[in-house]
Amino acid sequence: MSQQFKFFRITCHNQEEVESELNRFLRSHRILTVHHEFVLDGESSFWYFAVEYLKSDSATRHPATDRSGKKRIDYKEVLSPEDFSVFAVLRNWRKQTAERAGVPVYTIFTNEQLATIVTKRIHSKKALRDIEGVGEARMEKYGDAVLQVIRELVKASEKTE
Repeated sequence: MSQQFKFFRITCHNQEEVESELNRFLRSHRILTVHHEFVLDGESSFWYFAVEYLKSDSATRHPATDRSGKKRIDYKEVLSPEDFSVFAVLRNWRKQTAERAGVPVYTIFTNEQLATIVTKRIHSKKALRDIEGVGEARMEKYGDAVLQVIRELVKASEKTE
């Protein structure tokens, strides 16, 4: 396998076509990271995506189930675009945190827990504790940090409105 990059530019004019192409690409490749940036340029504003992925010699796809046999969830399809953008930021934070700690990402928060944080608009430690599987150990290690990421996202979105 070799590391590759693919780039996408989504403007207001060809949004649906390129968005579909991007989603098909993401579903059919092993994605390492997705870097995205909104370029503000008046009527010509656009989203720019740089996708880092592994290219395999054989055309393999992700299985429809994970290692535990549970059906995999495509959060791009089940979350709204706004929620998915927050989910993606939290997932990136989780990845960086896991790398620094030398632990698997799911030991920080699972995808399901991150999606719950996003969809239930979690902003407090009490609400975070109410999420299934988030116990005191996770709260001690990661509660303040994940809530800080959410506060920064809220603050950034308020500036752009």
